[in-house]
Amino acid sequence: MAKKILIGVVVVLVLFLGYVSTRPGHFSYERSGMINAPAEKIFPYISQFKLGSEWSPFEKMDSNMKKTFTGTDGQVGAVMEFDGNKDVGSGKLELLKVITNESVELKLTMIKPFYGENIIHYKLTPEGAGTRFTWSMSGEGGFIGKLVSIFIDCEKMIGDQFNAGIANLKTVVESQK
Repeated sequence: MAKKILIGVVVVLVLFLGYVSTRPGHFSYERSGMINAPAEKIFPYISQFKLGSEWSPFEKMDSNMKKTFTGTDGQVGAVMEFDGNKDVGSGKLELLKVITNESVELKLTMIKPFYGENIIHYKLTPEGAGTRFTWSMSGEGGFIGKLVSIFIDCEKMIGDQFNAGIANLKTVVESQK
């Protein structure tokens, strides 16, 4: 009897892992919000790592996060390495592309809680008297990402973090008028 139960458990586990492997590995998350300010007022906060700490939702998750900066902040090649608590993890952000007052592209390399490389894109689009700020992230989750996405609604979790960051940025920029 125990042998049949063990075989049943193994079959279920193999079927489950087979199901996980068929899920898409690529992910893409995006959120946007309006900020009542021109793009040139917002741009420094999305292109400079040190100013980014004023609105990043991850700063609130770990106010003691260790950060190391290399390169010229706000210019291609600048890097911010971070080491935070279990909610933030550790890794680095590298500035890949900057189009003044329009967009910023970053590479996020996570080391903890597990390794991953993602592309982050910030975009500013003039809209009426304000500017639409769009924050997106995409990458390949690998098998671990596929497995995690079965148990956690990553779209909601990341989307909520992006929405918090957008609200923080709006508050910071609009309070400086």
